[in-house]
Amino acid sequence: QGLAHPASPFPTGMEYIELRNITKKFGEVVANDAINLSIRKGEVLSILGENGSGKTTLLNVLDGIYQPDGGEILINGEEVSIKSPKDAFTHHIGMVHQHYKLVEAFSAVENIVLGLSRKELLSCYDRYEKPTEGKWRKASIKESARHITMMCEKYGFQINLNKIVADMPVAEKQTLEIIKALFRGIDTLILDEPTAVLTPQETKHLFDVIRNMKAQGKTIIIITHKLNEVLEISDRVVVLRKGALVDSIDTKDASESILADMMVGQKVALDIPRSQLATTGERLVVSSVSVRNKEGRYLLQDATFTLFGSEILGIAGISNSGQKDLLDAISGLAKDKTGEIIFHNPKKNRPVTFFHKDIKQIRQLANEGKFYYKSTGGKVDLTHVGNKELTKLVNDGEILFYEDEIIDISGKTPLEIRNLGIKLSFVPEDRLGMGLVGSMDIVDNMLLRSYRKGRGRLLHKEKPKDLAAKVVEELGVVTPSLETSVAKLSGGNIQKILVGREISGNPKILMVAYPVRGLDIRSSYLIYRLLDEQKKTGTGIIYVGEDLDVMLALTDRILVLCDGKISGIVDSRTATKEEIGLLMGKKEERREDDGTQGQ
Repeated sequence: QGLAHPASPFPTGMEYIELRNITKKFGEVVANDAINLSIRKGEVLSILGENGSGKTTLLNVLDGIYQPDGGEILINGEEVSIKSPKDAFTHHIGMVHQHYKLVEAFSAVENIVLGLSRKELLSCYDRYEKPTEGKWRKASIKESARHITMMCEKYGFQINLNKIVADMPVAEKQTLEIIKALFRGIDTLILDEPTAVLTPQETKHLFDVIRNMKAQGKTIIIITHKLNEVLEISDRVVVLRKGALVDSIDTKDASESILADMMVGQKVALDIPRSQLATTGERLVVSSVSVRNKEGRYLLQDATFTLFGSEILGIAGISNSGQKDLLDAISGLAKDKTGEIIFHNPKKNRPVTFFHKDIKQIRQLANEGKFYYKSTGGKVDLTHVGNKELTKLVNDGEILFYEDEIIDISGKTPLEIRNLGIKLSFVPEDRLGMGLVGSMDIVDNMLLRSYRKGRGRLLHKEKPKDLAAKVVEELGVVTPSLETSVAKLSGGNIQKILVGREISGNPKILMVAYPVRGLDIRSSYLIYRLLDEQKKTGTGIIYVGEDLDVMLALTDRILVLCDGKISGIVDSRTATKEEIGLLMGKKEERREDDGTQGQ
C-alpha cells in the first residue's frame, strides 16, 4: 500500500519508465520474451495483443506481482527493483486489474483508506489541501471522505463514498479502484481491460476521466482489445504477439484494420456469422417472472417472453437493468422469485434414456401415458415388466416419447433442474466466482459438471481429462498443462475453458453472459462461431452482451431491458443500434417480433 507521494518531477513526454529485455516464463510457456518498452510521461499508451500474447503478464511485472526471469526496469534512467505492488507504488505505479481487490463488506471510503497510517493519510490530504502551519490535524473517515471528494471533483469522478462495495455494480467498483490508486499518490495508472465491464455511457465517462488525468500529467497504460476505443483514447499503441513486442505505432497513423493485422500477424476477417434457420419449436416459455432483493425491491418485474430452438435471443440493457436477475431466475439461482418458467424438452418420437431419468421416474411417466413402443407403436404398459427387462428396453431405445416433455421449473433449484434431465448450460458473468474454481486445475473444473453421475466414493477423471484435452486443443487454450490452476491463466483462456465445458454437454438451452468480455479479436470471433454452431444443433441460446454492433450481427432477436422491465423485443435483422439505445431508456414495452420467423 505504501506512502502517499508528491507530484512526479518528470517532465511531460519524457521516457521515464523503461523495460529492458524483460523475460517471464511459466513452465515451458514463455509469456514475455526479451521485451523492450519505453513509457513516456503524460501519455495514454495502449497495449494490444492476441489472447495469451503476454500483455497482462508484462504489466504485472511492472506492478511487482510477477518477478521477471530476466531483464531490468529503469525509472528516470536508474535501475529499480520492483518485487511487490507496494514497491511499485513507491515509484508512483498502480494497477487496476480485471478482478477487483476490494473488501465487499466495507464502504467506498473505508476501502480507499484501508491500511494507511495517520502519517500516510495526512500525506494524502496534503495533495489536495495545504495544511495550516502549527495546527493539529485529524485523520479520520470523515476527513478522508472530504479530501477524496475534492480529488473526485478534480478528475470528474462520480461515486457515493458511503456505499457498501457489495452493493456496487461492477463499473462502480472499477471507479473505486481508480480513485483508491489516485488518492494514494500514483502517477502511472495501469488499466487491465477497463471498458470490458462498462456500457457505452460509462465508457465515455471513463475516457473523460482519463483525459482529465492526462491533463494533470498522469500516465495511463491500457490493456484492451477494443480497437475503436484504442483509436479514440490513446496516443500510442504497442502490439505484442506470442510473448514478443512486434510493433509500435502512433495512434494518429493507425486504423482498426491496421491494428487487427498487427495483432494477428495476418489479415483478419471481422465477420460475425448468423445462420438463417427456421426455429425448432418452443424451448422456454417465461411468464410474468419477477425477482426481488432482500429489501423487497424489484430487480426484475413481469418478464414475459418465449425462447425458441435454433435461435439466439440477445438481452440488451444498460448496466444492472435486470440481465443477471433474469438469468438467475431461469437457472434457479434467484431466491425471491415469482411467475412461471416452462421448459419444453424436444423429446417427441425420441427414446427415453437413463440420463437423469431413473427407473422410478420412467415408470411414473409410463403410468401417465407418455411413452409408446418403437417396434409396435403401442402404448407402453410396465405393470408386469421387471426392472431388468425395463433396463434392456431403455438401453435398446425401444421406449419413445409421444410428445415433447413439458416441465415446470418455476420453483426449482439448479440441482433440481439438473435432476429432472434438463440440459441447461450457463456461462455466468462472474467466470471465476460462479463459473469455475480458480484454485482447481482444468481437469477438475471439467469434473464439476459430471461428478454427480459417478458411482461410489471414488471420482473417475478419465472422461473429464479427455474433455479438458479436447477443449484445450479445439479452442486453442494456452496453458502449461491440464493440471495448471485455472486462476493462473489469462482471462481469455479462462473464458474458453468455461464456454467449452458448458457446450460440451449438448445443452437444449445455453445462457451466456458477456461471453467475450476481456477477450481479444480472434478469441471473440471463435466464441461467436461456437454459438452459431450450437444454434444449428437446435439449442435455444440466450446471449447477454454489451456491444450492440455485435448483438445486431449475431442474434436473431433482441430483448431490451430497462430498469428491470422488458421495454421491447425486436428483430435483429431490421432493428438499428439507435432504436435499441432508445428502448434501453424506456419502460413501456414494444414487441416487434414473436420469434416465429421461418417456421
